[in-house]
Amino acid sequence: MNNRTAKISIFILIATLISACNVVKKVPDKKFLLTKNEILINDKKNSQEDVVAQIIQQPNTSILGYKLRLNMYNLAKNNTDSIFRAKYTARPDKYRRKIKWLSKKQVDRLGKSFWYSGWHSFLRRTGEPPVIIDTAKTRRSIKRLRAFYFNQGYFDAKASFDIHYEENKRGNIVYKLSTGQPTFLDTISREIETPALDSLYLRSKRRSIIKEGQQYKAENFDAERNRITTYFRNHGVYYFQQQSIYFDIDTASKKSPVKINITDQIARKGDSTTTKPYDIYRISEVNIFTTDSVSKNRQKVADSAKYGNFNLYSSNKLRYRPRAITNAVFIYKDSVYSDSKRTQTLRSLNNLRIFNYPNITYTEDTISKTLKTNIYLVSKDKFSFRANADFTHSNIQDFGISGSTSVSIRNLFRGAEILELGLRGNIGSSKDLANPDDQFFNISEIGTDLRLSFPRLFLPFGTEKIVPKTMFPNSLISVGFAKQRNIGLDKENFTTTINYSWTPGRNTSARFDLVNIQYVKNINTKNYFNVYRSSYTKLNDFAGTYNTNPDYVDEFGNLTIAQGGADMFLEGALNNEFPSLDPAGTDFRSIKSIKERKDRLTENNLIFASNFSYSKDSKTDFFDKEFYSFRGKIESAGNVLSLAASLSNQPKSEDGTRTVFGLQYSQYIKTEFDYIKHWDLGNYNIFAVRSFFGIAIPYGNSKSIPFSRSYFAGGSNDNRAWQSYSLGPGRSGGLNDFNEANMKIALNAEFRYRYFGSFYGALFADCGNIWNVLDNETDETKVFTGFSSLKDLALGTGIGFRYDFKFFVARVDFGFKTYNPAKTENERWFKELNLSKSVLNIGINYPF
Repeated sequence: MNNRTAKISIFILIATLISACNVVKKVPDKKFLLTKNEILINDKKNSQEDVVAQIIQQPNTSILGYKLRLNMYNLAKNNTDSIFRAKYTARPDKYRRKIKWLSKKQVDRLGKSFWYSGWHSFLRRTGEPPVIIDTAKTRRSIKRLRAFYFNQGYFDAKASFDIHYEENKRGNIVYKLSTGQPTFLDTISREIETPALDSLYLRSKRRSIIKEGQQYKAENFDAERNRITTYFRNHGVYYFQQQSIYFDIDTASKKSPVKINITDQIARKGDSTTTKPYDIYRISEVNIFTTDSVSKNRQKVADSAKYGNFNLYSSNKLRYRPRAITNAVFIYKDSVYSDSKRTQTLRSLNNLRIFNYPNITYTEDTISKTLKTNIYLVSKDKFSFRANADFTHSNIQDFGISGSTSVSIRNLFRGAEILELGLRGNIGSSKDLANPDDQFFNISEIGTDLRLSFPRLFLPFGTEKIVPKTMFPNSLISVGFAKQRNIGLDKENFTTTINYSWTPGRNTSARFDLVNIQYVKNINTKNYFNVYRSSYTKLNDFAGTYNTNPDYVDEFGNLTIAQGGADMFLEGALNNEFPSLDPAGTDFRSIKSIKERKDRLTENNLIFASNFSYSKDSKTDFFDKEFYSFRGKIESAGNVLSLAASLSNQPKSEDGTRTVFGLQYSQYIKTEFDYIKHWDLGNYNIFAVRSFFGIAIPYGNSKSIPFSRSYFAGGSNDNRAWQSYSLGPGRSGGLNDFNEANMKIALNAEFRYRYFGSFYGALFADCGNIWNVLDNETDETKVFTGFSSLKDLALGTGIGFRYDFKFFVARVDFGFKTYNPAKTENERWFKELNLSKSVLNIGINYPF
């Protein structure tokens, strides 16, 4: 009853505060607060974003109809210094009492404090002043509306407005526009003064953006002007300027003929100007200058070389093999000038990472109408050193300090190769039961990496016809080693990779790992039951029922871990050591399942894989809000080792598996697809969806997937109503500490909107789960058996808050279990929709 009374009291208080807010508090007399804009286009309401954007004055922003920022502004007091002084002027006795325990200076400074001044400054900055109806701005809005529709081909558009003044200093504006009939393009002709440009135009005419029968749109003419300019400048017209293009359009006719005019080049001679035909320029020579430092005399030469049609000069001894540099140049002797080739060359040279940003200049030969190309390259230092440190916090460690150092050696073999040697480490403190040491820093990790990159495909045969240099190919050979102490099972991890990457097209990338080797060695397998507590708890419960050996338990009757009691009970149970445990019973199968999981998670893994990944997105720039992205990957592991084991007649173990160098290797095939789509709904509203499917199928030498290659569900970038590793597999209920499986489906949808300023919100729904399929899992609650298993898809919904710091977005999400497949059928829907059962997720940037 008390709880209900408190809720009612809070509700009444909030309602009173909202109703007490006077939105016109700071609206001057005889002025009116703009409460609403209504736009009528041909007598029909229109709320399209591009149309609404033409209106200069917009009503104050609101959240669910409540003008929060306006009310914050209204709460702010003006002239806080005067108010503070008046407080003591009216009551000098109060001022004298206060300076007895505070100095006069301190009392006077109270007027500058946050409570008296800073708080009100914050309200004014964060709040929003009332939008006062301004007829001058309304008339400007009418002109903008008319111009907007004029640019769409409605040359006879007529616009007007009505202002409706209401009581209590409020008002709204109705904008009315009659478009009339649009104008369509009729015949398209041309008049090009330079004959060479006329021939060029005819070669690209079919790509024209303006076409007969098309409705007039100003943006199409701008786009056509840009297209023609780009085409000419990429086909030798070095001096071409966009202002040489203009269009003649008859706006008085509903079927308007269009004439494309391209004038000659305007040349200046002193104070006068003349015109002359445009010329098409070819490249007469390409000179490349390299230097070790920025110098006024960039063409100082101490060494030179000629490679093909390229001339290379160096201010010192030439440190680079000529081909290493010329492979990155796309400007060729005797080719026509091209803006795109210049841009491509700059990007390619920059990608070498051995030069500061390059510079390209052109010198004209007025007689031959050719251009001499000079490329200036300033070498970076051969050696560079980098170090950084950071403080960390995670679910593994309460506090940690991480750091890394690396040394880069550029141009290692004079072919623009880069060798990087890195060392990384971490020390941390954890209260985890798996790390019972009394030392504050009780966990650590150290690793080292070696990376050698090549600005080409490092293969013993030519690849130019397969992957041309226009795709910016790159090769990387890397070796890494890492060792953990007091983190889980204390792993040693050795990796080796040989991969090739290239960009087949705009916003497209491809990568092929020819070799991807990972060897994981678990050092402290005796720590298993300290790490995987859920397995220990279940095993301990069974021991309470069946154990008859007092050596396996401590004085409290619990299985010991450090002394090996849990492991000995597990082995004894499976060897029929306990008479009351039925080998054909459910408990025996559960104990066997615990043993199989322990063996899997503590075994050493040797993964010898190859994979190919491909990604593409349609995002044009950082500010693009409507785009899609796709990522696909396929991986195969163990086939080479399987062939080697067969050829060397390696014996098979009892379960039919083979080993290489005493290690059982993993064999599987894995594929995954990830698709993301964003729709811009206008007014800072975005609808985003994501779909993911992944499956890894063991075969041959494996009956399960290595833990490092398996899937998990839950977490801040997945299903946010469940914590990481806590969802699934299937409807099993996440009984293990780290639940994983070899198949995953994830579907996410999120509606993003803006509250005000840089503060955003989101409503989301996350659907998905993981399952075991085609492996050695026998628990039917975890196995995907067909379409009927899709009823085990979990659904989480929730609300999120974001703050945009421009360079990153801070994110907080509250996820609620809306459909939980782990519950009984009549308890799955809407049984956990309360704040106490929500899952808090804190992240950086958007989840997808």
